[in-house]
Amino acid sequence: MICHLRIYVRFLNVSVLYWLQTTGRAKVSHAVVVIFLEFFAWGLLTTPMLTVLHETFPQHTFLMNGLIQGVKGLLSFLSAPLIGALSDVWGRKSFLLVTVFFTCAPIPLMRISPWWHFAMISVSGVFAVTFSVIFAYVADITEEHERSTAYGLVSATFAASLVTSPAIGAYLSANYGDSLVVLVATIIAVVDIAFVLLVVPESLPDKMRLMSWGSPISWEQADPFASLRRVGKDPTVLLICVTVFLSYLPEAGQYSSFFLYLRQVIEFSPATIAAFIAMVGILSIIAQTLLLTYFMRTIGNKNTVLLGLGFQLFQLAWYGFGSEPWMMWAAGTVAAMSSITFPAVSALVSRIAASDQQGCVQGMITGIRGLCNGLGPALYGFIFFLFNVELNELDPMTGRNKSTSQEPSEKQTIPGPPFLFGACLVLLALLVAIFIPDHHSMAVKTYTDTEEDIEPLLQDSSM
Repeated sequence: MICHLRIYVRFLNVSVLYWLQTTGRAKVSHAVVVIFLEFFAWGLLTTPMLTVLHETFPQHTFLMNGLIQGVKGLLSFLSAPLIGALSDVWGRKSFLLVTVFFTCAPIPLMRISPWWHFAMISVSGVFAVTFSVIFAYVADITEEHERSTAYGLVSATFAASLVTSPAIGAYLSANYGDSLVVLVATIIAVVDIAFVLLVVPESLPDKMRLMSWGSPISWEQADPFASLRRVGKDPTVLLICVTVFLSYLPEAGQYSSFFLYLRQVIEFSPATIAAFIAMVGILSIIAQTLLLTYFMRTIGNKNTVLLGLGFQLFQLAWYGFGSEPWMMWAAGTVAAMSSITFPAVSALVSRIAASDQQGCVQGMITGIRGLCNGLGPALYGFIFFLFNVELNELDPMTGRNKSTSQEPSEKQTIPGPPFLFGACLVLLALLVAIFIPDHHSMAVKTYTDTEEDIEPLLQDSSM
């Protein structure tokens, strides 16, 4: 009996030890939950955000939205490489906690003080670079051949968070008011922060981190401007960064104004817009999981990027010329296919970046996207302004034009310019991406001059 009891106790100890080891191990699922909760909270605020923005800035709403997002994007552009580089030496979890907290901090201020809400959105750009740390987190815990699938899963989670959250937010807003929507979004944000603090483990091995926060670090590596200067030292990095900038600039502008475009030009109802977002989200999940993995295995990383850019070009051109509801639904299907571009680019970067530079490189890419998040809305807002499109031309209850006398002429001028201009930018991105090498086999350069004693940003992972 005693012998059997000892065996049982030993088995129990081993089981508990194994459970602690497995539960404390960093997994892609941790990154998925963090991304889902963060963007689900913001997705709930889709409808209230338009209302509060219009009430706070009744004149030139598009331009003010572009200014707010522009400040946030500029700060994100400057801080993302720095945060990514610091996370390379101090670990991912601490910076993941900071980025999630500051990204979600403006949510409760929407009802407390709209002015402070929009001010906090602008300032939060300093730390609102969750994707930078998340992609570095995933790179730490996956092998090279697994990263494209993992990145696709993370990007698909972003789409999944928007499948139902705008519809839920619109329903709660219409039946119970915006205050309840903000409360629910705040609760979800708090849950996300608590999840990072209590559940998410550190992904970076101890041997790759500094032993303490007080240890010295290389500010040459952490300096965001140093990271940007290093782009030019590697032609591959330069081509990738230019491709990301030219392709994501119209995407950011489209994301900031497309809901209004559907209401103003196509005259979608709020329920139809929510259904449209759900449809695109579901198809994006399929594209970024099943189809992305298939394309990466069959046609390769670079050709997957080119295919995604081709879909994006077709989608923007269709948005620009389309004027009927069925055209928007068809173009939305193509838009879902174009969502494979960014995870494919992230996989390409992680494949050719050194293991100790994943955070720095992903931070640079995310920083460029942050800059586009600022410039894109401002650019689209300015183009809409040139064509006399303002949010105060809409009835906030029905989404229809208040004035019908100018509707025919607006039908002829509104649909084209912003999206056609974006299509031209994506065409340039496609031409640039063609010159990205299929296999990056650049040797590590060394410099004798102290001013140039910097390794190239990317190097062949097999070296």
